[in-house]
Amino acid sequence: MRFLHTGDWHIGKKLHGYDLLSDQKEIIDQILAIALEQKVDAIVIAGDLYDRSVPSVEACELLNQAFIKINLEKKFPILAISGNHDSAVRLSTGMPWYEQTNFHLYTELKQSFTPIEIGDTQFFLLPYFEPIAARIYFAEEHLTLQDAMEKIIEKMQESFNSGKKQVLVTHFFVAGSSRCDSETTIEVGGLDSIPYELVRDFDYVALGHLHSKNALNTANARYSGSPLKFSLSEKDDQKGVWIIDSQSVVPEFHELQPKRDVRTLQASFESLVDPAFYQQMDRTCFWYFQLTDRSVITNMMNQLRAIYPNILGVERVNGRNETNQLKKVQQRKNTPYHMLTSFFEEITGEALTEKQRLWLDEGLQQAVDTEKREEDAT
Repeated sequence: MRFLHTGDWHIGKKLHGYDLLSDQKEIIDQILAIALEQKVDAIVIAGDLYDRSVPSVEACELLNQAFIKINLEKKFPILAISGNHDSAVRLSTGMPWYEQTNFHLYTELKQSFTPIEIGDTQFFLLPYFEPIAARIYFAEEHLTLQDAMEKIIEKMQESFNSGKKQVLVTHFFVAGSSRCDSETTIEVGGLDSIPYELVRDFDYVALGHLHSKNALNTANARYSGSPLKFSLSEKDDQKGVWIIDSQSVVPEFHELQPKRDVRTLQASFESLVDPAFYQQMDRTCFWYFQLTDRSVITNMMNQLRAIYPNILGVERVNGRNETNQLKKVQQRKNTPYHMLTSFFEEITGEALTEKQRLWLDEGLQQAVDTEKREEDAT
């Protein structure tokens, strides 16, 4: 059989405050198109369907419509698990009905020991869990994540059918993997890390949690990566999905093309606002600009945003921003007034107006008066 491996959809996520729902809808449609073209027998989603444990109404609507299209209309079996961003309880609502349409959504540890069999393959769906869940399930105190994983894998192996392939779908950080800036660090005493050796016996391990497909490269384990770029550090990371055939178990990568890409550009301000320059560009992209200018540019961000509506940020590559940040702080006068005015100018590229300076003076005076009253009271 053939299946498609994806994950980390993070429905409802924003990129520097920009809404991504339309981008996510389009990318899910692309995933479905690949599934149809490749004639897969199932679609695996390795966790983090939502970006938050309490997703917005719009995020819920988008994911529901995606599942209707994939599972009810196109009849693809879905093998999905909850990730660390999901609320397992909320996500499991309606699960008994899902099973009737070959929609297998696992959110509890106890579900992972019963394999789902499709063709010549057994799928073990292991959702993200905290060590406390394993301690309760196995009735053992002081289990670490590694201890728990050893027991879980051992119990799964009791159900292995030697005549079939075994696929593990899970959502954890495998030791030796590399992170992106968009991934939430939740490591507490190694909570988030499991040794690769524990999953070596599976024919394929469909991983979720890390947002780059290149986070881990082993013979039998892959992260699908997120279908969209969620940080500037992913600008050069080609997004896509894996197609796996159970006969060869060799992952085949299929690219996805975002509605709005994440890009960087080094140029002068004069070039960026020149129609002859920007009319040749895709201005709908999420742009991060590196300005070569040394001088102060009045109303810089507003001018740029009028042309490029999805700016992620602007930095200087020459002049003031070349100076080491620590040296900048040391060079400032130690008064709060000078620290605040310097910070404002470095961030915006503009000086405070007279009205803004007045507001700053009034605010600082109020803070001084409040502090003095508190000292007098003590």
